[in-house]
Amino acid sequence: MTYWLLNLCFLVPAALVLTAALIRRRRRNRANPAFLAALAGTAGILLLLTAVFDNLMIAAGLFGYNPDRISGAFLGLAPLEDFAYPLAAVLLLPALWELLGSRKPLREEKS
Repeated sequence: MTYWLLNLCFLVPAALVLTAALIRRRRRNRANPAFLAALAGTAGILLLLTAVFDNLMIAAGLFGYNPDRISGAFLGLAPLEDFAYPLAAVLLLPALWELLGSRKPLREEKS
């Protein structure tokens, strides 16, 4: 199995959950371009940090990749496949926050 196929196991469900969150936001009249801008900004920062630190860790010899499983496209020393995980986090975590975070709190019982 290549890293791209493995990445699809994370990226497709994350994109589907984000789509559900965006549909829910629209139905609740909370469609806000700032939400998508925040996702894009967060993605940019996480991808930049991934590029810097993954290149440093690969250069230090902390880990490597099987050349038979990667596409051969690199950003520095890091294969492009390595950037799918922070992208999945950017898609999934805010979507889960949106879907799970707006529930009404439970009523406290009176003593």
